[in-house]
Amino acid sequence: MKTLIPVVLLFFAFSGTSHAQFISNDGEFHVASGAIISSGTYALVYSKTKNKSKAFWYGLGASAIAGIAKEVYDSTKPLNKFDAADAAATVVGGLAACTTLSLFVGKNKRRRLKTVALVN
Repeated sequence: MKTLIPVVLLFFAFSGTSHAQFISNDGEFHVASGAIISSGTYALVYSKTKNKSKAFWYGLGASAIAGIAKEVYDSTKPLNKFDAADAAATVVGGLAACTTLSLFVGKNKRRRLKTVALVN
């Protein structure tokens, strides 16, 4: 126990300086924008069709199109290139949002209360 506490303290002291799993803010923005675009598309398609599968694929496709279109636009600027990792981050955000929505949307199992006669 005496050696465990210093080891844990050293681990937490140096964990902030290691960047092996570092994601830039740009990648975080791509994930968030993919989630927003796909959740909006999912909600729109599901409200019109009531088809979870179609809403899932349209939402995922919308985030993929948005990510690729943004990277194509960025590649037209000087000193920029198409970054497949940013496009993939947008799709990952869309996939996360669509998967979450498909799990929780459309489960309206309302329990009907039995009518109970109150007798004194």
